[in-house]
Amino acid sequence: MCTFEAMSETAEFARKWVPFCKRHSIEPRAPEFYFSLKVDYLKDKVHPNFREYEEFKVRVNAIVSKAQKVPAEGWIMQDGTPWPGNNTKDHPGMIQVFLGHSGGYDVEGNELPRLVYVSREKRPGFSHHKKAGAMNAMVRVSAVLTNAPFMLNLDCDHYINNSKAVREAMCFLMDIQTGKKICYVQFPQRFDGIDRNDRYANRNTVFFDINMKGLDGIQGPVYVGTGCVFRRQALYGYDPPKGPKRPKMVSCDCCPCFGRRKKKLAKPGANGEVASLEGVDDDKQLLMSHMNFEKKFGQSAIFVTSTLMEEGGVPPSSSPAALLKEAIHVISCGYEDKTEWGTELGWIYGSITEDILTGFKMHCRGWRSIYCMPKRPAFKGSAPINLSDRLNQVLRWALGSVEIFFSRHSPLLYGYKDGNLKWLERFAYVNTTVYPFTSLPLLAYCTLPAICLLTDKFIMPEISTFASLFFIALFLSIFTTGILELRWSGVSIEEWWRNEQFWVIGGVSAHLFAVVQGLLKVLAGIDTNFTVTSKATDDDDFGELYAFKWTTLLIPPTTILIINLVGVVAGVSDAINNGYQSWGPLFGKLFFAFWVIVHLYPFLKGLMGRQNRTPTIVVIWSVLLASIFSLLWVRIDPFVMKTKGPDTKKCGINC
Repeated sequence: MCTFEAMSETAEFARKWVPFCKRHSIEPRAPEFYFSLKVDYLKDKVHPNFREYEEFKVRVNAIVSKAQKVPAEGWIMQDGTPWPGNNTKDHPGMIQVFLGHSGGYDVEGNELPRLVYVSREKRPGFSHHKKAGAMNAMVRVSAVLTNAPFMLNLDCDHYINNSKAVREAMCFLMDIQTGKKICYVQFPQRFDGIDRNDRYANRNTVFFDINMKGLDGIQGPVYVGTGCVFRRQALYGYDPPKGPKRPKMVSCDCCPCFGRRKKKLAKPGANGEVASLEGVDDDKQLLMSHMNFEKKFGQSAIFVTSTLMEEGGVPPSSSPAALLKEAIHVISCGYEDKTEWGTELGWIYGSITEDILTGFKMHCRGWRSIYCMPKRPAFKGSAPINLSDRLNQVLRWALGSVEIFFSRHSPLLYGYKDGNLKWLERFAYVNTTVYPFTSLPLLAYCTLPAICLLTDKFIMPEISTFASLFFIALFLSIFTTGILELRWSGVSIEEWWRNEQFWVIGGVSAHLFAVVQGLLKVLAGIDTNFTVTSKATDDDDFGELYAFKWTTLLIPPTTILIINLVGVVAGVSDAINNGYQSWGPLFGKLFFAFWVIVHLYPFLKGLMGRQNRTPTIVVIWSVLLASIFSLLWVRIDPFVMKTKGPDTKKCGINC
């Protein structure tokens, strides 16, 4: 009800705000972010204030305040009727057209964009498929009411920062030569409210400015769940249009090899039986085609008709009342039963990262996508700058990738039949599903330096001159490739380093937990959950950055930090006791240990918080695990050769 009433207020506010934005070329159009820019309004010839917005904020804040306490009798709407969605898990489908055919005009008499509230039906016992199911319901409702050929998908925490963004996407989707084969145009994600140092790599600059630009040169970037303009026909499971076919060879009948094949003509009966039979076959074929469409799209004649209208639009004979009735029907709980929704159509079910699956299915059909990076960021959103929230976000992404890897849509096995997915594009999709498994060798790499320092052994064997030259050449090639990527994409060294640090932090925590959780879910059917259990906040701008939220994801990195710090102390102490000759081998061991500590330094700062004090529960768990590990290692001691009795080869038979 809070969302419904807020949208009702927004519809009224839009009548004044939209003409104001057009008159003064306001950017961004989101009023809260525009007024927070503190522009010199008088110099730029913009109205110094907009009192209607302050009044609008007061009304919306009153709605939010009211919604924080649910009355015993349930919510009552402004017109006095009970709110149909008082039971969030059991309510009918609801659609309200705030701005549409009637009354959709601003204060200057110009028509406003349509604004429709949609809440799909919820019933106990039905799988609603969360975000993917909601998106599919929106696709069907919009097809019945407006049927625009293109759709913009945005997360609820994003706003339009560039009002020309959709027009930028149209330049690709409506291109005469290649536009018909483009399924979606993906924009990079940009964020507000991130600390200056971007401690936990929330901007994901390496991914959005290097990886996605690289994919744009193959078959197109992956779909990342928001900031994307879709072609409606691609979401319906249709294949992209094929190029013009080669004309068939036409020749005379004199050559038997290249002559035309003569058509067999049926003999007509006495009463024109052939004509009547052909008519029956056409009707039967039409009936079968209609049944196939219903099996694919669902039992809605209006919706099925809309899927065949490639250029969009609704039939002119349809009345608004009939369209609304049909829109309620297509968001019912049982509408998707025995259809291809979620398997071949719309957003694909089966993973919490449904965006990767949806884009993957489109690319497998032969569609290509486009990466659009306008100078002014198209959309902006908010990111979880708190350490625990960030790790839980990364855990959700990684778990979705593991689910896809073990599903029937695994890029390793799926989509070879038609050969529409390019090999480099498949390789990129394989990378999006296997990257959580790199946490296993990464965990070993982060633990071995401490083992070397604690056991006074070194894992690196002596290598020959040729092997060392090969190793140096490989290292230089990787280093040169990284530098060229940074230069090409414009990513700074600092942003790259933040990305590297958080790759280690996320790898030994969220990615590791995602692999374990994914294996338990796939092999044993056990669904575990690593959630935030407590929270502390501050009041300043970046109070959330220093807030601490306890989660089990913090234990592995803390344990690794403690083991390496203890190893450094033990190694230096041992070198001091053993004299000058032991310092040489120590430097190699310390280099790898410091490599781990430096990469985990942002995690250490986040763990300490503003007060430089780590919560007791984290210290207890980490010290306990580090102690158990150290004791087990001393007991096993795999670096010491196990022998029984003296060595007879050295001391003889009488030793």
